[in-house]
Amino acid sequence: MKIRLAALLSAAVLTAPAAFAAPAACTGKAPSGELTAQRIVAANPTRAEPGLYEGPVWIKDALYFSDFTFGPGFPSRIQKLDAGGKVTTLIADSGSNGLAVDAQGNILAATHKYKSVSRYTLDGKRSDVVTQYNGNVFNSPNDMALAADGTLYFSDPAFQRDAAPGGQDKTRVYRVAVDGTVTVVDDTLTNPNGVSLSPAGDVLYVNGMVGEKGVLRAYAIVDGKPGKGRDLVNGLGIPDGMAIDCHGNVYVTEHTDKRIRVFTPQGKQIATIKVDANVTNAAFGGADGKTLFITGAGAVWKIALDVSGLPY
Repeated sequence: MKIRLAALLSAAVLTAPAAFAAPAACTGKAPSGELTAQRIVAANPTRAEPGLYEGPVWIKDALYFSDFTFGPGFPSRIQKLDAGGKVTTLIADSGSNGLAVDAQGNILAATHKYKSVSRYTLDGKRSDVVTQYNGNVFNSPNDMALAADGTLYFSDPAFQRDAAPGGQDKTRVYRVAVDGTVTVVDDTLTNPNGVSLSPAGDVLYVNGMVGEKGVLRAYAIVDGKPGKGRDLVNGLGIPDGMAIDCHGNVYVTEHTDKRIRVFTPQGKQIATIKVDANVTNAAFGGADGKTLFITGAGAVWKIALDVSGLPY
């Protein structure tokens, strides 16, 4: 089934940033072997409550990320880490998890507080992007990817379902067309999590669980629509977010294993990047786009690489 939300979503407002629409020439070597990312001390938490950093996205010259706790409603704010290493709060009550960026430089946010996908301007104004499927709000939108033509993909697990009333009968991956039509990509993953697109926009990647098995699933996109998914990598340790470099390699975070594993588009492992706490997500940024920023349990790490990548 599908629902049309054209009043909330249009190609004009949901066009992907230039890095997605027209990837620059890709140079540099992908990482190999075992590497270790370094913690950015200035980003250590200022809150006493335990929580997670999530959804890093590089916009212009700064990294933005969600910072939420496990209290009632999963209170969340969006933090800004500038190029000088200073952390400030951009939005004090965002209710957000995963983040992305549109062509206008606005933040797209998977908002468990509103059980929707929201848009935040950098001066803090919020608007709805997509709010319902089949007459009901979502469970707890988690991560997303925006195609060059404005098509939006997002995961809807149940991790923060209790943040607000209502939800869906299943956890799913959704596609939102530029005219607002919402359709289901996959409903066979238990708590689908990370969502990314290949640089050319011809493959959708989603990770999640199939029973007790963590998988990375790939969906070929033909005529703008993803086909049936195939498991590209099996045996992942609680997969979370993902990043993509310009060669199309997939950087999958494994939450409690405290690491990122890097896979080629064919599913071959080529590198491991270790951190010192549970890990959630990753994004490329920095002046040359070659710094991988990683978020996790009250921590942001970075590692300089020889290759550039996509900003969320």
